[in-house]
Amino acid sequence: MGSKYTKRYTEEFKRDAIALVDSSGKTVTAVARELGISSESLRGWYRKAKADRGEGTPGGLSSAEREELHRLRRENREQQQTIEILKKATAFFVKENDR
Repeated sequence: MGSKYTKRYTEEFKRDAIALVDSSGKTVTAVARELGISSESLRGWYRKAKADRGEGTPGGLSSAEREELHRLRRENREQQQTIEILKKATAFFVKENDR
């Protein structure tokens, strides 16, 4: 749950605010002031939109790529844990078989 002071904005509002920054030539802070929103919120939306368009830092990842990377790392970690468990089980059964 968010704070009772936290405002939620629709995706359409965010897209329009980002487009306004791109088309107006004004700074993010100036556009945020005009819209009555936090400049940090708009700056975050703007950076995310630029990254998703591939305009961020060279070699930067889009949101979808970041999500996929996170999912793949989690999957890899789970598989490594499974491998460790199987190694221990194999060692246990080999030892039991030798008795």
